[in-house]
Amino acid sequence: MDLLPPLEAGALPGGIRARFIDGINGLRMHVLEAGQPDRPLVLLLHGFPELAYSWRKVMLPLAEAGFHVVAPDQRGYGRTTGWSDAYDQDLRPFSMLSLARDALALVHALGHTHVHAVIGHDFGSPVAAWCALVRPDVFRSVVLMSAPFAGAPGSQSAASSNSALAGALAALPRPRKHYHWYYATRAANAEMQNAPQGVHDFLRAYFHHKSADWAPNKPFKLKDWSAEQLAQMPAYYIMDQAQTMAETVAPHMPTAQEIAACQWLPDNEMVVYAGEYKRTGFQGGLNWYRTRFDEALNAELSLFAGRTIDVPSMFIAGASDWGVYQAPGAFERMQTEVCTHMNSCHLIDGAGHWVMQEKSQQVADLLTAFCARSAH
Repeated sequence: MDLLPPLEAGALPGGIRARFIDGINGLRMHVLEAGQPDRPLVLLLHGFPELAYSWRKVMLPLAEAGFHVVAPDQRGYGRTTGWSDAYDQDLRPFSMLSLARDALALVHALGHTHVHAVIGHDFGSPVAAWCALVRPDVFRSVVLMSAPFAGAPGSQSAASSNSALAGALAALPRPRKHYHWYYATRAANAEMQNAPQGVHDFLRAYFHHKSADWAPNKPFKLKDWSAEQLAQMPAYYIMDQAQTMAETVAPHMPTAQEIAACQWLPDNEMVVYAGEYKRTGFQGGLNWYRTRFDEALNAELSLFAGRTIDVPSMFIAGASDWGVYQAPGAFERMQTEVCTHMNSCHLIDGAGHWVMQEKSQQVADLLTAFCARSAH
């Protein structure tokens, strides 16, 4: 494979640099960077279907507050190479502990001995949580965004309960399926990369559908993990059984007027996402979802069952983000049992799932204040 250059400077706000770092747990990692390398490190971990680029609006405020800010394209994403996009492969490189090892290796390669704050959004949130859980000596504070962390899994097998819930969702009057299960299928990558509407419009509809711009996003606490409760969530979480994700979001493609009015993700920024995913496909990120159904990997994580996150922590999400409630009980468990030093939770009005893009100033203010409080 020909080695790509770093992301072009013209695609980035002034003051953000792009480069590669070799030897990161087997990866050649593409990173975005702001601030001076001798300042305390803040590490930003993106989710799906995102990139290091997703942090572009909050990196400079953190750098201006006195931090060395680094956002990698994580394993399976963007311009980072050294990972396989095969469906039939050992999934251990995509496990939570392997992703935490990626973060640890990056910290050392950057010349730091520890991280002032590790901040994760969406699927980056559990990665950040695992960093703080297993190496609190290195990752000395943590911010979780949009995805609450309910702790390490217990030792019991999840296979039977997953199967029962899948059957119950399929048996509803409107047959449904959980999007995690769809993302774990062999067909998902091709169905998104070859979406009838094209990758650009697929991603535009997907981002719109999960944002506060889609008016029906009015999340609320679910009572339990029953099919009837989960089916109250939008179709991007609990999909119609026969549909692909491209088909699920297509009816919610914003109009040309809505796209023109979208200040948090104008089309010249959307083309960065589309360009990367057209080239890489989605399988790298989808492999993260597949690890959730790997009994051996879950058994490995169960070694940490009951262990708490004891470093300073904070949670941020959009008030219109169903991600806060998609795992019933997780939001409450995170605050009362898992994170023993959680100083605040913030649900930001006017933001959906892409909170650091939709309401970047509010998020930047919260992050800089948190990092200042956590300074030693």
